[in-house]
Amino acid sequence: MTNQDCRENVLKLIQEKNKIEDEINNLTTILTKNGIGMLDPLVDAEGFPLNHIDIYQVRYARQRIICLQNDHKSIMKQIENGLHGYYSSSNEAHIDSITENHPTSSTTQQYKNPFAKVTIVTEGSPAAYAGLETGDLIVEFGSLNATNFTSLVDISNVVKHSEGHQLRLKLKRNDRYIVTYLLPKRWIGSGLLGCNIIAIH
Repeated sequence: MTNQDCRENVLKLIQEKNKIEDEINNLTTILTKNGIGMLDPLVDAEGFPLNHIDIYQVRYARQRIICLQNDHKSIMKQIENGLHGYYSSSNEAHIDSITENHPTSSTTQQYKNPFAKVTIVTEGSPAAYAGLETGDLIVEFGSLNATNFTSLVDISNVVKHSEGHQLRLKLKRNDRYIVTYLLPKRWIGSGLLGCNIIAIH
């Protein structure tokens, strides 16, 4: 597969990933409107169906979300492998070219030193949808990198000002560098990311 083929394949996978995330968001809205989460019981203490929720609708949404989350994990792995293949077959100086049409892709300087670490990723969260995994080292977080990062307050500020807008992240996972996009937003859990990040020095 040529470098151009790798690029086109990854861009296609990213589009599919976005469609999956949109559908999950819509289904999550159904749960939110019913005031219920993925694991809350659908019956009362006596075993009777709760009368304030649409049980059929909620069950369908839950089952579909589970299926889509599995699809999402699979496609994120394909994207990761595709990016690895792309970077392996091209000079890393061109790391941004695969996302050159992405509105948040504006950096050209290549950073390699991590400044923070992901310690927890909650299932079904924006962080999980972005493909973050426990143990990932953060090399770039939006405009942040090792040269301008001072404390976790910096990350908090970037997240707050980026709600509803995708952030470009560059991660170091084992011996590989991975680029993904994280969309800070309200979800059924707390915060805008659904992950825990610590600073490393």
